Amino acid sequence: MKINRIDHISINVHNLYEAKTFFVDLGLEVQAEWELDGEQLDRIVGLNGVKTSCVGLGMPGGEAWIELVNFNAPPDEKGIQPSFANTLGIRHICFNVEDLDAIISKLKKRGTEIFSEIEQYEDSYKLCYVRGPEGIILELAEKIR
Repeated sequence: MKINRIDHISINVHNLYEAKTFFVDLGLEVQAEWELDGEQLDRIVGLNGVKTSCVGLGMPGGEAWIELVNFNAPPDEKGIQPSFANTLGIRHICFNVEDLDAIISKLKKRGTEIFSEIEQYEDSYKLCYVRGPEGIILELAEKIR
């Protein structure tokens, strides 16, 4: 028994278009878009009356992807709950990037919340945390050559 690879990471979002646009602007590519509903999906996710709209995003030639999911039904009654870097549970996705300064500048112009400074970690990486749409936390990491 073994794990072969990470297939995808699913992120539930309210505004699928905004989240999709954010990740496409960051450099990911749309790999697929689909809608799902029905009794089998209800059983898989443990809810009743499920209707979803989804977008799969990935890097060119990459294996794993990000799956953005909008639950058209049933709605999440609590809405978006703000979280911080130390909130328990899955908290962020890290992307290895080129030219971190340029990306941060672009994200600032877009109005993205940058909630840490660009910091150099030892002689290995420049790092920065940003909050994307609907509270999604991303760590951007540029390897120092």
